[in-house]
Amino acid sequence: MALLGATNLTMSFGGPRLLDGVSFQIEEGQRVCLVGRNGEGKSTLLRLLSGDLVPDGGEVVRSAGVAVARLSQKVPEALTGPVYDVVTAGLGDMGRALAAYHHASRQARDADGLARLAEMEAALERQGGWEALPAIDAVIARLSLDPAAPFETLSGGLKRRALLARALVGSPDVLLLDEPTNHLDIDSIAWLEEYLPRHVRTLVFITHDRAFLRRVATRILELDRGRLTDWQCGYDTYLERKQALLDAEARHNAEFDKKLAREEAWIRQGIKARRTRNEGRVRALMTLREERRARRERVGRAAMAIQEAQRSGRVVAEAKDVAFTWGHDAPVFQGLCTTILRGDRVGFIGPNGAGKTTLLQVLLGRLAPTSGQVRLGTGLEIAYFDQHREELDPQATVRHAVAGGSDTVTVGGRDRHVMGYLADFLFPPERAMSPVSVLSGGERNRLLLARLFTRPSNLLVMDEPTNDLDAETLELLEERLMEYQGTVLVVSHDRAFLNNVVTSTLALEGGGRVAEYVGGYDDWLRQRPAPPAPEPRPAAAPRPEPPQSAPRKLGFKEQRHMAELAAELEALPARIEALERAVAAAGERLADPALYKGPAEAAAAARQELARAEAELAAAFGRWEQAEAELAAYAARA
Repeated sequence: MALLGATNLTMSFGGPRLLDGVSFQIEEGQRVCLVGRNGEGKSTLLRLLSGDLVPDGGEVVRSAGVAVARLSQKVPEALTGPVYDVVTAGLGDMGRALAAYHHASRQARDADGLARLAEMEAALERQGGWEALPAIDAVIARLSLDPAAPFETLSGGLKRRALLARALVGSPDVLLLDEPTNHLDIDSIAWLEEYLPRHVRTLVFITHDRAFLRRVATRILELDRGRLTDWQCGYDTYLERKQALLDAEARHNAEFDKKLAREEAWIRQGIKARRTRNEGRVRALMTLREERRARRERVGRAAMAIQEAQRSGRVVAEAKDVAFTWGHDAPVFQGLCTTILRGDRVGFIGPNGAGKTTLLQVLLGRLAPTSGQVRLGTGLEIAYFDQHREELDPQATVRHAVAGGSDTVTVGGRDRHVMGYLADFLFPPERAMSPVSVLSGGERNRLLLARLFTRPSNLLVMDEPTNDLDAETLELLEERLMEYQGTVLVVSHDRAFLNNVVTSTLALEGGGRVAEYVGGYDDWLRQRPAPPAPEPRPAAAPRPEPPQSAPRKLGFKEQRHMAELAAELEALPARIEALERAVAAAGERLADPALYKGPAEAAAAARQELARAEAELAAAFGRWEQAEAELAAYAARA
């Protein structure tokens, strides 16, 4: 059954139509991926489907009663309140009731507060609210969110995570996700791949993560030059069929252009074309001219090229027993021994906040190690790609961001006009004069690459270069990195990109351990040691059969101790929940790059707080097991 669809949609923002007569239907149970180049209108189509945008023409059709939720690329500016409230808002009235109960349960102290809490519990019981609680807690925990943190104080990445959590817990009939993997680490992306097929029935999403697309999508819709093409196949088959279609289109256009050229030559002969018996041929030429005028050419492929400096020394960087610690806290990593040689392409793997960027800075000599020695090679010319885009002035024009006040840039030893150079990175003249602030995420990434590649280098350092780039640009970047004769150090959560580019990986595997592996992401998965099996929790002592003789009555002290144990066991779940929130909050603070730009003492204090919360959490679990065993032993003797 079709839950959602579009009929002859048209949409334009002043230029060529983004959507030109688009029609399709989304059936129940489908997981549809919208693909296409940056700027083709994929996000616009999602906004139309959600009802947040009104089309110029055509209509969006929904089945009666179908609920649709959307995760946007942009964060609503007016959204405020604790993360828990933002997440549960995806459940509507029930979510608001859960949020109110969540706050009341932490504030109830007197008899009136407890009575009010009981009323709220009864109301939630009638609404079925308890069934939603496990999903809410699981999503918040898996996305490493602090439920008590004010939403308005979070970084842009954490806000996106909170909005993703809200979309997931809402359980709509159709879920629309715009780049859901942005700002997620590899573990979180892998979890999302497992979660979506099991918990989301019908899904429409946009992604440039090719591994995620392959795993999740059951159908592909492609936007290209305003037209929508439906591909009922997997991503790899789509790539083959799409290339065959483009080849056929190129042959057809070539034949058409030859025919038009012949007819134009004929019409210029003059008197022959004006004879009565040739009027039909003249009308046919007019039709050909209109058809050629209406044709929308495919935008050319980017023509990026990396400028290479003279070769560096054979050894680029060598680390011997290197450790790094913020302040007096536990080390970010320790015992690191590695040698990076000229021509190596090294990937850095690890969860958010594990210290990948810190490790990169230590290997480049920008941060001094706490212990050990780092030796840099000779003749290094470093070009650095910044993951936070802080090097771009939002008020500057695209042209100025690349060339400053100059009209030319030097590329490959010769001067090129900046407008021609920007055209290689798919910036037409009108876009080249736009301010950086109006660029999309993918365009900003392309702009950074354009500026980066004007600098000759023999060591290319790229911190999250793949965010927001479309698949075609990603593939071209991969080709250029493979051709690059220098050394590449890359931090990325794009598994396909790592597989296609790197020759070895440095993985931060927790506990300060950094392990080196040959190959990319899939090779790391095969080679890494299996995680140790968790030790089974000791079972509570079984209650023995009562003896045949009369049971011994417990003494007053034993009865009082039993009551104390029961009260302690009743309070422990809330204590453990609070500690888990503290651990999540401390981990989130450590994952914020802004923390490391301030005094080192702040990062050290955050790490100490995380270690303390984790130790208290482990002690609370241990005490729970011990109290259960003691209480069971008393019960057996009673």
